[in-house]
Amino acid sequence: MWTQWIEEYFDGIHRALTALPHDTLLQVIAQIETTARDGHTIFLCGNGGSAATASHFACDLAKGTRRPSAPMVRVVALTDNIPLLTAWANDTEYRYVFAEQLRPLVRPGDLLIAISGSGNSPNVLEAVRVAREAGAFTIGLTGFQGGKLRELVDLCLIVPNTCMEQIEDIHLILQHTITTVLRRTWENTWTAVPILHEEPLPDARRVPGS
Repeated sequence: MWTQWIEEYFDGIHRALTALPHDTLLQVIAQIETTARDGHTIFLCGNGGSAATASHFACDLAKGTRRPSAPMVRVVALTDNIPLLTAWANDTEYRYVFAEQLRPLVRPGDLLIAISGSGNSPNVLEAVRVAREAGAFTIGLTGFQGGKLRELVDLCLIVPNTCMEQIEDIHLILQHTITTVLRRTWENTWTAVPILHEEPLPDARRVPGS
């Protein structure tokens, strides 16, 4: 029985990865690359497992893409300042914990990556509204049918899956894919963002910090 459940879980991830809209993924990579190259700031937010992904994504963008010829990525995970997050939650409402952190920081040309498996997390939606009001570009990473986030962001990458665990797994795969493509682009190995399925990924044993 356990073997069957394992195979079913892996099969769900495989089917979702196969069905991912690669055109949308390439647009996401291009927007992140442009934001970083232009010296603007990338913000990230999410709850629960998505909060962990937001922090992980910020770490990899800041450190994992660093190369002599690469732009230094200005990136802030709104999930990381626990004292400030809990202060806003305690003194106002939990739905504002990201929005009120973002409000004094976000500027036109910046980018917010909002991560929500359901696409309906109120605090993520509030952060997107603040970002849009400030003239920032907004990207959603979600699953299911995209939820409310789908219609609120400028660009939405929806994992075609209805299992929250698998959606979160694939969000992590996506962030690793994105940072790998950016790193290789900035190493001048290619002059443009490569088509993901045509180029092999690097040997992880040769990547510092992996």
